[in-house]
Amino acid sequence: MKTALLSVSNKEGIVDFAKQLSDRGFRILSSGGTQRELAASGVEVLAVSDLTGFPECFDGRVKTLHPAVHAGILAKRELPEHMKKLAQLGIDTIDLVAVNLYPFKEAISGNGATLEEAIENIDIGGPAMLRSAAKNYGDVIALVDPSDYTGVIKELDAGGPSRAFRLKLAAKVFRHVAHYDSIIASHLSGLCGESLTEKINITIEKVQDLRYGENPHQRAALYRYPLSYPLGGYVQIQGKELSFNNLTDAGAAMELLREFTSNTALITLKHTNPCGVGLADTTLEAWKKAYGCDRVSVFGGIVATNGTVDSELAGELKNVFLEVIMAPVFTSRALEILSTKKNIRILKIDPVFKCNEYDFKSIPGGMVVQGRDNAMLGEGLRIVTAKKPDEREMEDMLFAWKVVKHVKSNAIVLARQGQTLGIGPGQTSRIWALENAIRQSNYDLKGAVMASDGFFPFQDCVEAAAKAGIGAIIQPGGSIKDEDSIEAADRLGLSLVFTGMRHFKH
Repeated sequence: MKTALLSVSNKEGIVDFAKQLSDRGFRILSSGGTQRELAASGVEVLAVSDLTGFPECFDGRVKTLHPAVHAGILAKRELPEHMKKLAQLGIDTIDLVAVNLYPFKEAISGNGATLEEAIENIDIGGPAMLRSAAKNYGDVIALVDPSDYTGVIKELDAGGPSRAFRLKLAAKVFRHVAHYDSIIASHLSGLCGESLTEKINITIEKVQDLRYGENPHQRAALYRYPLSYPLGGYVQIQGKELSFNNLTDAGAAMELLREFTSNTALITLKHTNPCGVGLADTTLEAWKKAYGCDRVSVFGGIVATNGTVDSELAGELKNVFLEVIMAPVFTSRALEILSTKKNIRILKIDPVFKCNEYDFKSIPGGMVVQGRDNAMLGEGLRIVTAKKPDEREMEDMLFAWKVVKHVKSNAIVLARQGQTLGIGPGQTSRIWALENAIRQSNYDLKGAVMASDGFFPFQDCVEAAAKAGIGAIIQPGGSIKDEDSIEAADRLGLSLVFTGMRHFKH
């Protein structure tokens, strides 16, 4: 007679599965709550403690950690010496192991979980049994997912399971256990305040397959971090399925939007670069500012705001080809208006959603890992020219500085009165980025300010800014030729502010 060991925290489908196994000649072995539920449902079940002759102890911490369990799982049936040893020890083989683990992730998902509560939800015996079963997959069916119960019954009825099917289940077990352990390691490391440790366990869960990646010939899927809800800080409430590029752009929009917590802000964005940003008393006025910066590039892009999308704003947005609209609040009339554009994805967002702590970038053979660029301006801010910026110019520079941080390098942002007037992204030369921002602008730039994500290696940017009418510049400083830029600014009557902080973005 074959033996199935069932010990699950998720009881979904376990009674029916046990009954079907019994009908197919399996003896059912179980422990704890699973044993009680099976017995109460009329399943003939043997307690693990009866098999081992060793009682459960230490509040259930030790139940299945016993040689009589693991020997029965790990013995290789094709090796006579293994089977002889089992017989000498009086141990039967265990041919199917169905286990799912203590809900550690769920235990720590709430804000009130103590370290002691988390520790008590670390499963020890479950992973040990699963690993043993998966290691000996040629002889043992290893199950960690209730959705596989039906498939196993079908395989048994067809004379299997086949070795290939068993291997697939074993691989799933090892993925699951590794995922489980990495959540524990990450949580405990976080409690210790450790960062950039010698080993980083990245564990993510598949949400769905995507139609394709950045391009139609690339396969793609969406994954999430285990404790990240809602995914990306938003919930889709209307429109067609999000694409790979939509998801990437939405993430970039969320990161930029988080810069503005005390103002009504609206951004337009395409290919992760902002096309325009506006601050105003209303979302409609913020839209006019952002859209006015670049009416061309936003075509097929994203609009995101931390304010309300009402009927007035929706009426404006429906006349522009947009892929995604993001906001914390949509009025019912706004949703009705936007529903006439079936392809627009509508995302309800949490504007203060906490983004991931680390930034991972794939390189051939590995990854580079860095903390998020979340640093705030502090004591490093200093005025280095004879001319001092007035209060309005300083406000504009700080606004432009927040925006330029989210533009691909080399990056330049021109701004005035809570509005970007021109954005020059992603140039290999800083002067080219400035020239693009000036050329792209639809506005008279007299009295505008300029932000640069990196220092000026030459004075040409200061001279070009002055020629365009720009009155104040904010940049990191730190070039060996800073004095050339300061001299040019003094000569041309500009204010120049150094931040002591760079914001490269690749």
